[in-house]
Parts: sequence; structure tokens; C-alpha cells
Amino acid sequence: MILRLPNSAARFAVLVFAFALATALAFFSIRNAWAVGKSELGTRAGLEAAARLEPSNSDNWYLLGRYWQYSLDESDPARAIANFRRALSINPRSVDTWLDLGTIYETENNSAAARAAYLQARNAYPASAEVSWRYGNFLLRQGQLPAAFAEIRRAVYADPKRSAEAFSRCWRVDFSVASVLDTVIPPNRDAYLAVIQELADTDQLPSTLIVWQRLVALHPRMSPADVIHFTDFLMQKGHFDDAHRVWQDAVRFSDINTGDPPASVLWDGGFESNVQGGGFSWSYSRPPPGVQAAVDRRQKHLGKQSLRIFFAARQNTNYEGVCSNVAVQSDTTYRFIAWTRTQALTSDEGIRFRLYGFSDTQPATFVDSQDFRGTQPWTRFEMPWTSGKDVHRARVCIQRNPSHGFDRRIQGTAWVDDLALIAVGKPQS
Repeated sequence: MILRLPNSAARFAVLVFAFALATALAFFSIRNAWAVGKSELGTRAGLEAAARLEPSNSDNWYLLGRYWQYSLDESDPARAIANFRRALSINPRSVDTWLDLGTIYETENNSAAARAAYLQARNAYPASAEVSWRYGNFLLRQGQLPAAFAEIRRAVYADPKRSAEAFSRCWRVDFSVASVLDTVIPPNRDAYLAVIQELADTDQLPSTLIVWQRLVALHPRMSPADVIHFTDFLMQKGHFDDAHRVWQDAVRFSDINTGDPPASVLWDGGFESNVQGGGFSWSYSRPPPGVQAAVDRRQKHLGKQSLRIFFAARQNTNYEGVCSNVAVQSDTTYRFIAWTRTQALTSDEGIRFRLYGFSDTQPATFVDSQDFRGTQPWTRFEMPWTSGKDVHRARVCIQRNPSHGFDRRIQGTAWVDDLALIAVGKPQS
């Protein structure tokens, strides 16, 4: 559409109006940009300049209030409150401003004003996890436990990542694990696992087991990888049976099929699960220079993959790098089975297996297998192993002992697959 003006005076008027409008827009744009630049300085002078330049912008007054609230050098609660109030007069639904106003009223021991500010924040954004969290913690500090728990519960249900911290704070005032779980924590896997980790980190062993039983009752989908931290904690505390029970529960609730023989007590002997790092999975210690250990999909005896260990002939390696914990029966003979393959594995010390037995009353013992070196196709290896009296915990390791011969530096590759540890009966007298 073309605008046709009747004469030159009209055209001149339109031109003047356009120029004035452009000038005004440029002025306000420059002023706004200048105010933003001043505000971003974060200094008192910058924030005050931004508020002068853009007095109708509530954010400028809010940020100036935060400066007076949190400044280490010149904190001034009265000025902070005045600036927050100025911001709210422009934008009365600013949740952040109400929350910070509530915080500063509480530090000034004005609980009634603090409560009113928190309630205004909740009215402005009822579904906010942050609002419920901060208001709930305010109520907790005021000793109003039922109301505090209800508010914190809203926060945790809206944001389950807060579960561990919520449990920790509420448990300080209500020492019943079950009560805090019932009133605050959502009954789901991630929330309960977070609580278990928090309890383990603070060395609260009995409470971790209570939460675990609550979690088991939910029959959640999970992976054994989810409980590595927990099972390691239980083993460190000497609760090996509990650790094994937790691991078995997690395996039962997972969809992992390792393909282990039904009678084998060694979990994931074929390295199929891709779960590693602790618990009853394979743990890989940091290898020395020139050694690499990882699963290999190109070579396997059965299943999808095997363990590959590569040596680069840099040194006379002493390596005990891949191990797994095993729960065993005491005073029982087992048959240990493994499949190995080697390719140009040099020196007079190849790889071997070491089986440890840990007793509650005696020092740990171990038995080494023969070593495997040279170039050999997939070969089955088998040897007996007896757990010993009071031995309920074993450990299977793949290692290379230092060589004492002439050719000490090892190079080449070994593959290991389908390990199993199967009970065959009591040892013969």
C-alpha cells in the first residue's frame, strides 16, 4: 500500500514525525543499553546509575537491593529492603524479589514480615520448587515442623534432585528415617538412591539399610551400576553379606543378562554387562605405562565381547589391574574356570589369575594359577580352589607378576572370557 499525501506540507510533517520517532527510539535504546552496561558492572555505582537511567525497570532496583543485602563491605539491610520494596511497587509478582525480601526480614528477626514475603512469593508462583524449598526451610528454622515438612515435600516432589538435601535437613529435627521418608521424600528410585548416598557419605550405615528396604519394596527398575557406591560402602564397613544382598536385589530389578552359568558365584564372568568400577562388578585399577585393559568386541569366546589386555614392552610390569569381589561359602571347594587367548605375549611371565580368600579371623590368603603367554587360541583353563574356614568373601584378579628372567619387558596381547567359580562340595579331609 502506498500512502499518497495531498501536498508538500503534509509530506514535511510526516518526515518530521518520523525523525522525531527515530530520535526517541534511538535515545531510549541508547539509554537502555547504557543502563544494562552499568548494571552488569555489579558495583554500587553501576547499579545506582542503572536505577537512575531506567527507574521504571524493576530489575535495576532488585539488583541494587541485592547489593545492599549481600555486600561484604557495606551491607545495609534497610537500604536493601527499601530497594526491594521499590522493585515490588513496579512488579509486584517478582518471585525472586519476594524471596530475597523474606530472607532479609528473617535476618533482621522480623519473622512476621518474612513469612508474609514468602507467602507472597508462593502466591505469585505456587508451583515453584524454589519457593516451596525456601519457605519450608524458613518454617523449619522457626520450629514449625509439620508445616515445614509439608512445604519441603512440595519442593521435593516438584524437583526430586533435592531429595538428599531435604532428607538431611529434616532428619536433623526428626530422627525417624521412616517418618522423614513418609512425610517428605517421594517414593521413587532416584529419590531413595540419593538419600542412601547422602547417608553413606555421612557414615549412617543402619539408616542406609532401612531406606534400601523401602526401595526394594517399590520393585524399581535399576541397574547394578546404581548401587556400586552403596555396596562399596557396606563392604568397607564389614557388611559383606548385606552388600551382596543389595547387589543381588539390583541385578534382579535390572534387565541385564550376563550369560553366567547358573551355578557360578562370580558375577559377569564374560564381561558382558558393561557395568564396572566396584561392588561385585569388575574394577579396573589405573594401569602402569604401556598397559591397556578394556573390553573387546572383535574377540570373544562366547557372547558379545571379552576382556583384552595389551602390553607395550615398556617395562617389567607388575600388574594386578582387573578384579571382582565374590561371595562364597566358607570351607568349600570350588572349580575355577576361564578361557584365555594370547597373541605374541612375550617374556617368561604372562598373565595369570589370582584368587583371594578373606577370613573374619585369619589373614587373607591367595592362590595363583599358571601363567599364559606366547600365541595360543582360545583355551579352557580349570583349577580347584578352596575357600577356607570363616571365608565368605573372595576376590578374583587378572594380573601379571614381575619377571625375574632375562627377558623381563612384556609385550603382546591377552584376552580373557567366560570366567566362572562353581562350588563342587566340601574339601576332603
